[in-house]
Amino acid sequence: FNRAIIDAVADIVPAVKPQIAMYEALGPAGIDAYSMTCEYAKQQGLYVLGDVKRGDIGSTAKHYAKEAFERFGADCVTLSPYMGFDSVEPYLEYPDKGAFILCRTSNKGGDDFQMLDCGGQPLYHAVAKKVEQWNTTGQLGLVIGGTYPKELASVRALTPELNFLVPGIGAQGGDINACVQSGMNAQKTGMVINSSRAILYASSGEDFKEKARAVAMQTRDAINAARGL
Repeated sequence: FNRAIIDAVADIVPAVKPQIAMYEALGPAGIDAYSMTCEYAKQQGLYVLGDVKRGDIGSTAKHYAKEAFERFGADCVTLSPYMGFDSVEPYLEYPDKGAFILCRTSNKGGDDFQMLDCGGQPLYHAVAKKVEQWNTTGQLGLVIGGTYPKELASVRALTPELNFLVPGIGAQGGDINACVQSGMNAQKTGMVINSSRAILYASSGEDFKEKARAVAMQTRDAINAARGL
């Protein structure tokens, strides 16, 4: 299934974002499937964003980084900022790799902490500013949910140069035009906009590859239209 999806969209999208928990839950066979998916995507010329959302002390993070980048060959990972820079730093030891740091996530429960007042600003603004300070090598970006375009715009104003990984388009209901207008940088780039379920499960029939490709093309075209291209 994964190979068929990759074949269907490889000339349309720049990257795939496999969620490792979906594979880990299946045991060794699932890990093998994750590894083969990453490898096949790379063979087709795609970047692999390992959606792992790790966040642990440096000695542990070092091994998580080795797993993501050496074992599975991912180009980027998603990380939690909660334990600070020493939990992120081991990933930066790979100069050709990167990480997107959770900032303003697309799930409703993100409000529990991300909206807390932090010296007159919401916590997610403090996270954005801190990641910008950490980003001395250009390897870091932010995860900003496309379901909150006003908040996406506020983070772009704070961090004009950072790249964003933007989930929430498609099955989660984020508006593409509002998302792009709010999050793109001055060059009308700076965003990796993620749509997963809407493309993967566009059809449950034998035409799933064709339907996935059609939705991916529609999404790409809508993104470029919002960019004015």
